Amino acid sequence: MSIELVVISGMSGSGKSVALRALEDVGYYCVDNLPPELLEPFIALQQRLGTRRVGIAMDVRSGDSLPQLPLLLHGLSDRGIALRQIFLDADDETLVRRFSETRRRHPLSMPDDLQGRQALPQAIEKERRLLADLRERSHVIDTSHRRPSQLLAVVKQLIAAPTAHLTLVFESFAFKRGIALDADYVFDVRMLPNPHYDTELRPMTGRDQPVADFLAQQPEVQLMRQQIADFLRTWLPALARDHRSYVTVAIGCTGGQHRSVYLVEQLVQQFSAEWLTLARHRELDGIQK
Repeated sequence: MSIELVVISGMSGSGKSVALRALEDVGYYCVDNLPPELLEPFIALQQRLGTRRVGIAMDVRSGDSLPQLPLLLHGLSDRGIALRQIFLDADDETLVRRFSETRRRHPLSMPDDLQGRQALPQAIEKERRLLADLRERSHVIDTSHRRPSQLLAVVKQLIAAPTAHLTLVFESFAFKRGIALDADYVFDVRMLPNPHYDTELRPMTGRDQPVADFLAQQPEVQLMRQQIADFLRTWLPALARDHRSYVTVAIGCTGGQHRSVYLVEQLVQQFSAEWLTLARHRELDGIQK
């Protein structure tokens, strides 16, 4: 029986337990911290049991066996397992704050509590090096500015997308809150006319019609939209041939409310007939409109 396998990896403190809960919510049988040596026997067992969908979290807790994981996953994919790899990330400042708030010890910290707190930035840096190969092979989700409820929604959205096609993810964000870590391509649109300076448009977003009408009338905005579209149309076929499952295009403005949101919405409409497309608004997700 064919199995749909989702492997969650990522930085400690980035939200892997939340991502596993999202998989459980949609019917996946989930296991946390499965040693890589047990991956193939575990999948074989689930096939015999008739399990259709499996979610596994694997990270630096696997210790010295972690380098085996990319090769093991490649082998499962070659044998017809429908595999998705999701990597959760966050900026160092966010990870340090989360560990400080929970008073948990990082898996790579020194056993002594005081030394562990002092060495936390070094432990995070080492973890990034150890997980670099997994990150490169996975769809990255930046959780730095996402609440647990938002991460749940993002994971469920990804899982609902078909596995056989490249999925194009457009994401708006605010440069003032940091660049999007999960982006394959980043476009800076801060030089475009800003609705923020119109007192009537300021409280609205790029999803509101008055803001959309304003930006649609700006030649620079339409030129930027067309140039982004031309770039993607040139290179997306090559990315698809390279067996990429997801491509994330991040568009940033100052506040992540007007220009970037508008362009994401426009590009999703423009590309939805050609590719499976998803829209994310990092600063707006979770806000009811």
